[in-house]
This record gives sequence, C-alpha cells and structure tokens, in this order.
Amino acid sequence: MNKESKIYVAGHRGLVGSAIVANLKNKGYHNIITRTHSELDLKSSESVRDFFESEKPHYVILAAAKVGGIVANNTYRADFIYENLMIQNNVIHQSYLHNVKKLLFLGSTCIYPKNCPQPMKEDYLLTDVLEYTNEPYAIAKIAGIKMCESYNLQYGTNFISVMPTNLYGPNDNFDLEKSHVLPALVRKILLGKALENNDWKTINEDLNKLPIETVNGESGQEMIIAKLAEYGIIKTASGEVHVEIWGSGKPMREFLWSEDMADACVFLMENRNFEDTYVQNSKEIRNTHINIGTGKDISISDLAAMVKKVVGFNGDFKFNTEKPDGTMKKLTDVSKLNTLGWKHTIDLEEGIKRQYQWYVSTK
Repeated sequence: MNKESKIYVAGHRGLVGSAIVANLKNKGYHNIITRTHSELDLKSSESVRDFFESEKPHYVILAAAKVGGIVANNTYRADFIYENLMIQNNVIHQSYLHNVKKLLFLGSTCIYPKNCPQPMKEDYLLTDVLEYTNEPYAIAKIAGIKMCESYNLQYGTNFISVMPTNLYGPNDNFDLEKSHVLPALVRKILLGKALENNDWKTINEDLNKLPIETVNGESGQEMIIAKLAEYGIIKTASGEVHVEIWGSGKPMREFLWSEDMADACVFLMENRNFEDTYVQNSKEIRNTHINIGTGKDISISDLAAMVKKVVGFNGDFKFNTEKPDGTMKKLTDVSKLNTLGWKHTIDLEEGIKRQYQWYVSTK
C-alpha cells in the first residue's frame, strides 16, 4: 500500500474498524473510504456491487460484522449466521470481481473447537465440535476463512484472514444487554462504585449517556435501583453493594487492546501476503488464517479483581453458577504472527486503565 491508495474499511464505526481507521490516518494514509450502515447495507448484494463499481477501492479491510456476547449469540442464532454470511460473501466476492489488490478479513477465535488443545494453533481448525452458544457465528467466520482461501487458490487473489482474540478498547460496546465481558465488567463495577457511594450524579450521567433498556437518568432512584439489580448491580438492605458475574469465574480468557489489533492488521496489509501464511510447496493449503492475540490469559474472577482495583470499587462479587461459563479456556498460539514480525505492546492492566478512562470521559 502507498499513502495515496484507496482503502475501504468496512465497519469503521466498530471497535476494530475505528481503531484501524485511526491507525491508517496516523501512518499518513489519507484516501480512506467508509460508509455507515444507512449509507451502504452490506447484506445487499446489489448495493455492495454498486459501491464497488463506483468507488473501485484498491484495498479492503473487512471489519464489519454482527457481534455480541454469549446471550446475544445464543438468542439471535439465525441473525448471526445470516447477516455475517451475507456481509462477507458480498464484500469478498465484489473484491474479487473488481480486482482488489489485497483484502483483510477479520474473524474471531471462537472458530476453534469447544475443547480445543491449548494454546490454540491455526491447525486446530475443524478438528472437533464448536461451542454451542456461538456455533452459528463461528460457522459464518469459518466460511469466510475458506472463502478467502478458495478465491486465492482458484483466482489468484491476495485475501488474508486474521482471527483476533477477545478485544477491548475505545468505541467498545458498553450496552449491558449485548456487551462482551470486559466492557460489561467496567461499566457494572463503575455503577457499583457509584451506588455504594450514593453518587447519583455519576449514575444519572451514565444512564443518560447509555440507558439500560428504557431506564435513563431521569427515571427516578427507585426504578434505577430495580433495573441495576436486574443486571446484577445490587445494593443490600444494609447498604452494601455487590456485582453479579455470570458463571463460576473460573474460565480463562485472553484480551487484546483494540489499537494493538489495528496495528497488527495494518502491519499485515503493508508487509505480508497470502503466500506468507502457509508452508510453500504444501500438497494441501489450508489453515492460512493468522491468530492475533497476546498469548497470555486470565481467569474471569482475576479479571474482575483487576477492574475492581482500577475503578476503586469496594464491594464484593457474586458468581452466578446457574449461568453458563462457556468454554473454560481459550488461549491463542501467536507464534505464527510473531514469526511474521508483529507482537502486542499493551498489557491488560494498562489497557483496562485506558478503557475505563475512555468510557468515563466519553459523553
């Protein structure tokens, strides 16, 4: 890529896409194309075709996807497989038809089997059954990997797939109905701290910024307290506050700062090609995707304790073991990525501090 290259970033408002756009701009790329969902529905084949015919991007970064946590993935199973398949099929196919020089497809490490050996190597793809709660989403992302591989092998395209671990950072989703574990913990513990301090100014500002269902900062203290309790932020009769966390707290998870993820993506777009992702002269070319992560994990209980320390919350945690844990351990093997020349720079505690400060300072 050069600084004048026309680069289309799909999903530029999301956690990953916004970080990629910022990284590209910081490196001097100034011909970046973006479209909001209202401007371009990526599920529409005709709309995507017309967009590519009009804009003719040289490079494409496909960060657009329907994403969510355990509840959303398990509840909206049809939506997750349909929407993600449609988005990636349209963008990848039109990239081929319009001779895009390079495409980067973003997936997720949920593509790996539920009981995958640890750490998870790229070669472990499709070796066992998937985790049930996010199976439709995972199948869509696996299809995207295989689509990129197949177009490369049949048509000589240069499409690369990357599978990031759990991401967090600026522009994360803090909606308690749909958010992933880390932003949910940051917000719940922030509200727990405010509740234990009777800091209604902070509570009201938070709920006005991002209502919980229909409850906002104008809803009245009684209604707010009831709604917070529904989401596991509970003030007892004695005035103590505890925060409920789904599951046992034992599952191990890996987390990557989104700006690190963006840097890895831009590094690969600038420096690596499809031919770098597999052993040359292989009889079968498969598992060409690249894990992106830190290679370090932490238990959910220790993660909560780390957030508690950063936020300054004094209450306790209650682990609801009636709720699902999901996969007990998900750690990526990042040796392939490291060999290609990239390594993360932001460790977890520093990242949590940055995310907390971003959230409280965002109006």
